[in-house]
Amino acid sequence: MILQRLFRLSSILQSAISVHLRRNIGVTAVAFKELDPVQKLFVDKIREYRTKRQSSGGPVDAGPEYQQDLERELFKLKQMFGKADMNAFPDFKFEGESR
Repeated sequence: MILQRLFRLSSILQSAISVHLRRNIGVTAVAFKELDPVQKLFVDKIREYRTKRQSSGGPVDAGPEYQQDLERELFKLKQMFGKADMNAFPDFKFEGESR
Protein backbone atom coordinates (compact mmCIF):
# COMPACT_ATOMS: atom_id res chain seq x y z
CA MET A 1 0.00 0.00 0.00
CA ILE A 2 2.74 2.42 0.95
CA LEU A 3 4.74 1.38 -2.08
CA GLN A 4 1.80 2.14 -4.41
CA ARG A 5 1.36 5.61 -2.88
CA LEU A 6 5.07 6.24 -3.28
CA PHE A 7 4.93 5.28 -6.98
CA ARG A 8 1.88 7.52 -7.54
CA LEU A 9 3.60 10.41 -5.81
CA SER A 10 6.76 9.92 -7.86
CA SER A 11 4.82 9.84 -11.14
CA ILE A 12 2.94 13.02 -10.18
CA LEU A 13 6.20 14.74 -9.27
CA GLN A 14 7.83 13.57 -12.48
CA SER A 15 5.03 14.93 -14.65
CA ALA A 16 5.00 18.25 -12.76
CA ILE A 17 8.78 18.63 -13.11
CA SER A 18 8.63 17.72 -16.79
CA VAL A 19 5.93 20.34 -17.49
CA HIS A 20 7.89 22.93 -15.51
CA LEU A 21 11.13 22.21 -17.39
CA ARG A 22 9.36 22.26 -20.74
CA ARG A 23 7.84 25.63 -19.90
CA ASN A 24 11.21 27.05 -18.81
CA ILE A 25 12.95 25.84 -21.94
CA GLY A 26 10.33 27.61 -24.05
CA VAL A 27 10.76 30.84 -22.10
CA THR A 28 14.56 30.79 -22.35
CA ALA A 29 14.41 30.25 -26.12
CA VAL A 30 12.33 33.41 -26.49
CA ALA A 31 14.65 35.33 -24.17
CA PHE A 32 17.78 34.24 -26.06
CA LYS A 33 16.15 35.11 -29.37
CA GLU A 34 16.06 38.78 -28.39
CA LEU A 35 19.55 38.80 -26.85
CA ASP A 36 21.61 38.10 -29.98
CA PRO A 37 21.91 41.31 -32.04
CA VAL A 38 24.37 39.82 -34.54
CA GLN A 39 21.97 37.05 -35.45
CA LYS A 40 19.13 39.56 -35.78
CA LEU A 41 21.20 41.74 -38.14
CA PHE A 42 22.17 38.69 -40.20
CA VAL A 43 18.56 37.56 -40.60
CA ASP A 44 17.46 41.12 -41.44
CA LYS A 45 20.11 41.36 -44.19
CA ILE A 46 19.02 38.02 -45.66
CA ARG A 47 15.40 39.19 -45.75
CA GLU A 48 16.43 42.50 -47.33
CA TYR A 49 18.45 40.68 -50.01
CA ARG A 50 15.53 38.34 -50.74
CA THR A 51 13.12 41.24 -51.27
CA LYS A 52 15.64 43.01 -53.53
CA ARG A 53 16.18 39.85 -55.56
CA GLN A 54 12.44 39.29 -55.96
CA SER A 55 11.82 42.89 -57.00
CA SER A 56 14.67 42.96 -59.54
CA GLY A 57 13.85 39.54 -60.99
CA GLY A 58 17.49 38.47 -61.07
CA PRO A 59 20.82 39.01 -59.36
CA VAL A 60 20.99 41.99 -57.00
CA ASP A 61 23.34 44.87 -57.84
CA ALA A 62 24.51 43.21 -61.05
CA GLY A 63 25.98 45.69 -63.47
CA PRO A 64 26.15 45.53 -67.25
CA GLU A 65 29.50 43.71 -67.05
CA TYR A 66 27.83 40.83 -65.23
CA GLN A 67 25.08 40.58 -67.84
CA GLN A 68 27.65 40.64 -70.67
CA ASP A 69 29.73 37.91 -69.02
CA LEU A 70 26.61 35.80 -68.46
CA GLU A 71 25.53 36.15 -72.09
CA ARG A 72 29.05 35.36 -73.30
CA GLU A 73 29.27 32.19 -71.19
CA LEU A 74 25.81 31.03 -72.26
CA PHE A 75 26.79 31.60 -75.89
CA LYS A 76 29.92 29.46 -75.38
CA LEU A 77 27.86 26.68 -73.84
CA LYS A 78 25.36 26.77 -76.70
CA GLN A 79 28.17 26.51 -79.24
CA MET A 80 29.83 23.70 -77.32
CA PHE A 81 26.73 21.57 -76.65
CA GLY A 82 24.45 22.51 -79.51
CA LYS A 83 21.80 25.14 -79.90
CA ALA A 84 19.48 23.62 -77.32
CA ASP A 85 17.70 25.42 -74.54
CA MET A 86 20.08 25.41 -71.56
CA ASN A 87 17.21 25.54 -69.05
CA ALA A 88 15.52 22.36 -70.32
CA PHE A 89 16.59 18.79 -69.79
CA PRO A 90 17.62 17.18 -73.11
CA ASP A 91 15.44 14.56 -74.78
CA PHE A 92 17.22 11.29 -75.47
CA LYS A 93 16.10 8.99 -78.28
CA PHE A 94 17.59 5.53 -78.29
CA GLU A 95 17.37 3.46 -81.44
CA GLY A 96 17.75 -0.23 -81.52
CA GLU A 97 16.38 -3.27 -79.87
CA SER A 98 14.48 -2.75 -76.66
CA ARG A 99 13.94 -5.58 -74.25
